[in-house]
Amino acid sequence: MSDSIIKVENLGKQYVIGHQRGERYTTLRDVVASNAKRLGRKLLHPLTSASSNPHVGREDFWALTDVSFEVRPGEAIGIIGRNGAGKSTLLKILSRITEPTTGSVRIRGRLASLLEVGTGFHPELTGRENIFLNGAVLGMTKAEIRQKFDEIVAFAEVGKFLDTPVKRYSSGMYIRLAFAVAAHLEPEILVVDEVLAVGDAEFQKKCLGKMEEVATKENRTILFVSHNMAAIENLCQRVILLEQGSVTYSGETTKAINLYLSNILPSAIEAVPLMHRTDRSGDGSIRLTSFHVEDQDGQRIAAVSSGMDVTFVLGYKCYGDHPYRKVDVGFSAHSTSNQTLFVFYSSYMGRLFELTSREGEFRCRVSKFPLAPGRYGIGARVVVGGDEADWPNDGIGYLEVEAGDFYGTGAKGYNGAAPFLVLGNWSLSDTASL
Repeated sequence: MSDSIIKVENLGKQYVIGHQRGERYTTLRDVVASNAKRLGRKLLHPLTSASSNPHVGREDFWALTDVSFEVRPGEAIGIIGRNGAGKSTLLKILSRITEPTTGSVRIRGRLASLLEVGTGFHPELTGRENIFLNGAVLGMTKAEIRQKFDEIVAFAEVGKFLDTPVKRYSSGMYIRLAFAVAAHLEPEILVVDEVLAVGDAEFQKKCLGKMEEVATKENRTILFVSHNMAAIENLCQRVILLEQGSVTYSGETTKAINLYLSNILPSAIEAVPLMHRTDRSGDGSIRLTSFHVEDQDGQRIAAVSSGMDVTFVLGYKCYGDHPYRKVDVGFSAHSTSNQTLFVFYSSYMGRLFELTSREGEFRCRVSKFPLAPGRYGIGARVVVGGDEADWPNDGIGYLEVEAGDFYGTGAKGYNGAAPFLVLGNWSLSDTASL
């Protein structure tokens, strides 16, 4: 295995899916008749398998196909993909909950997994007993568990219910205790599925902070599955992208997230023209119908350069009585991890519109466009007299930003960790040393 703590080679997992055919509803008469027919077939053809059923179809489904990767000690690896891509199946194989159909998995060190509410806990045992049970499963001694016991209880915030059977815990309490046990009992490898989404925002933040501490300060390995791209981006140095059970990319985090989002988001936004989209809220009195960007010469552009002057153009159509007064329109930009970078309404500049034409365009000129190179989602919303008229819920499109001379120094780029570029002046004030 060289220096790898996890090595996966040509991994495959096959499931057999049964499809029941026939009537949708089954009566007692149907059951009796079916059993009589089955008994008759068995007497006439004793060598025929009893499980054969003309009403049941069989289908082989490969949840994972030829998956290979290696993980080094101390790495925080994100695993992302659509629902059904094979993420949870992969973690179950790594956690030895299920066996692979093909390929091999080699793991060096203790592995603790948190895959779903209740994993590894016995519902009839108390919180205290489950802490010791989980520690024993991980191969720890009672002395080692006692040493970490108070830390676990404090982190989970369930001290008041420590001697209550966990079957009476809420899902949030269950997860708090399960994560605290998994993170504090010092396994070499920590495997966490989307289960953290069950907790509240404060606890999720607390868990992400603990995982970051585990990965950076304690040099332990983390495999993290999540649909929260901001959490993946902040925690993971490398990401594995799964699609239909296969690895389509393994490498740098930002690139993996961009690949993932570019595959799933355009299907909802770019495949259908904005005027025909139905994923929107509002009373529909005004609808946004189109979106494009123009340069300073009024020419449509496919990409924007950092620092250039651009105009955002939003087409609209009215579907009610005219005129519409006190119309407020705004647009927003979002990172690939769906973090809002800025929101800009016409009302921020003291401007509300009166619409007298049934169709037209809202135009917003932005000086020295402030975003670093990358791909950004654009959202937009229209409000009339304080009431929402139109808000396409999945955004109105995407904006490609290329490297530009934002600072006017001749240098282009500045696409580091931060997406937002700030314009200002630096100076030096010397002070005499004492």
